[in-house]
Amino acid sequence: MTVVTLETNVDHFAGGTRVSQASHSRGAPEGEANIVHVTMIAMAAAMGGFLFGYDSAVINGAVGAIENRFDVNAAVLGFTIASALLGCVVGAAAAGSLADRLGRIRVMQIAGVLFAISAIGSALPFTVWDLTFWRILGGAAIGLASVIAPTYIAEVSPASYRGRLGSLQQLAIVLGIAASQLVNYGIAQIADGSAENTIGPLQAWQWMLGAEVVPALVYLMLSLLIPESPRYLVRVGRADRAREILADVEGGGERRIDQRIDEIRRALGSEEQPRMRDITGRYGLLPIVWIGMALSAFQQLVGINVIFYYSSTLWQSVGVEESASLLLSLFTSIVNIVGTVIAIMLVDRLGRKPLLLTGSAGMTVSLAVTAYAFSHARVQDGDVSLAFNWGATALVGASAFVLFFALSWGVVVWVLLGEMFPLRIRAAAMAVATATQWLANWLITVTFPGLSDWNLTGTYMIYTFFALLSFLFVWRFVRETKGKTLEEMSDWSR
Repeated sequence: MTVVTLETNVDHFAGGTRVSQASHSRGAPEGEANIVHVTMIAMAAAMGGFLFGYDSAVINGAVGAIENRFDVNAAVLGFTIASALLGCVVGAAAAGSLADRLGRIRVMQIAGVLFAISAIGSALPFTVWDLTFWRILGGAAIGLASVIAPTYIAEVSPASYRGRLGSLQQLAIVLGIAASQLVNYGIAQIADGSAENTIGPLQAWQWMLGAEVVPALVYLMLSLLIPESPRYLVRVGRADRAREILADVEGGGERRIDQRIDEIRRALGSEEQPRMRDITGRYGLLPIVWIGMALSAFQQLVGINVIFYYSSTLWQSVGVEESASLLLSLFTSIVNIVGTVIAIMLVDRLGRKPLLLTGSAGMTVSLAVTAYAFSHARVQDGDVSLAFNWGATALVGASAFVLFFALSWGVVVWVLLGEMFPLRIRAAAMAVATATQWLANWLITVTFPGLSDWNLTGTYMIYTFFALLSFLFVWRFVRETKGKTLEEMSDWSR
């Protein structure tokens, strides 16, 4: 199999990358997908997922320092931490129309610029309120990236590899989370173990937030090297360029490529830009859109981001010291990576639905165990602590929860959202589903400080209930999509 490198004969135009005819002639052989080439493209696009994970979790190491620096109460702190999610809703809601108007690549570039600006602003706030603004701006970048990366990867991937390539988005997210935890721990150690200590002119937590500018610039550069989605190109009348890209990533010869172009045109239904009214139906929205929204909501309502936004302060709240709590957060991220790798190995073998059901069952049990362990916390003179055996049980339960989430809902929801919607409405439906995800994420994040002050055990039992409900939902409403082309998904929407 001949590999087409991303560096060969490129010139940039209209938000994409033109590959010369010489490069095109070395595309995938007839009947054979160029999996190395398409994997490189998918990895570049998934860098948006890395930033998604990094930006989402980097605040974890700075929560306590921000609270003390600006002297805010739990409600204001919760709102500031969760404010990025409001931006995520806006970014996700706008991503679909922007992607159809400007192209997938151009939206990636806009997101990269917003990530960089947000990182710099967050590192240099004057008050908690302008920090909140920069968090919202970064959230808008996350929202754009969360829609465009899985959409783009699904649209450039051959059907037989789409599950694994789509999983790169979630792998990038968990690597971003782990990287942020590692950076936080390293910076805290340089600052003698505390995010409140200074390194040069800034406190450690400011360096934590500002370090994001580096991966943001990498993402921006990578977006200049990858080709536009062939399905978008067909939509805007650039079928010749779409043929070149399909030949590179799918192979199959001229006859097969012409058939694929015809399939895409039929799936599009028309050359008009999709509108939000295209996803409406008998029940307000098309059934497939409701299913996508429910999948997105359940992914967050089980409480996974409490682990990544608040894990450091959570462990400190039950008696763990700050430096040790940062190490526990890093350990959790490693568990997350292991689970994601397992999912990537299994998603195209076992299918999407079996993994979701396995994950829901495992999360239900592990969350219940964690809740029970937290019920044994003791309060003495205002200090909260857990006995060693119950602390170990809570750690095992929380780690098992992260593992089951990572090998199922963490990966599979993004794969499904990228492939389950008919092509004609994909961008609009994806935007609605992803906006739902961020609203649910915001709800969980902003309510956790207050709920945990009320009753930590009760809070985790709420998440347990949603994990159980997610099992029943998948069993009843979710269909298998393994091995189907994107154009065949139209049948699922009826």
